[in-house]
Amino acid sequence: MATVLYFHTFETGFGWVALLASDLGIRRASLPCDSPDVCLSDLGEEAERAVAAPSRFAELGRRLVAYFDGRDENFDDVPLDWGDAAEFHRRAWAACRTIPRGETRTYKWLANAAGSPKAARAAGQSMAKNRAPVIVPCHRVIGTDGGLRGFGSGKPRIDLKRRLLDMERGTNGLLV
Repeated sequence: MATVLYFHTFETGFGWVALLASDLGIRRASLPCDSPDVCLSDLGEEAERAVAAPSRFAELGRRLVAYFDGRDENFDDVPLDWGDAAEFHRRAWAACRTIPRGETRTYKWLANAAGSPKAARAAGQSMAKNRAPVIVPCHRVIGTDGGLRGFGSGKPRIDLKRRLLDMERGTNGLLV
């Protein structure tokens, strides 16, 4: 029997966000997008067979809207359904969830925290394959030199990473 999947799109202060879940937990989340259609397509093929279920996501949606409004929200309690992911990726994602709001850690730190100290590149790949940005705060992972890396391709994504970190730190683009 196929797993039933559910989705919801909603608007935040940063743009539209989409969520996809099974009965076990969140399977995917989009970064903020310009439209609901774009962020829904970011969820991948699984979303094509998902059922719209806004009420299923009411609490998490409220918390994400509050987060993008700059309020101190934590998503450590949000259940995740990633049983089909590689073991190292799951360990790296779990380690990433321990990075406190407004703080950063390096890919090297992440590899060590995931139990593979020499796997900084693999840690970077696990962040690139992160299925639920913000819930798994991959924007808090940076290069050893302190530079912003990853987070999708191009300047708009790096700018979003910087904007999220600035918002979490309450700096609004000021250097600290």
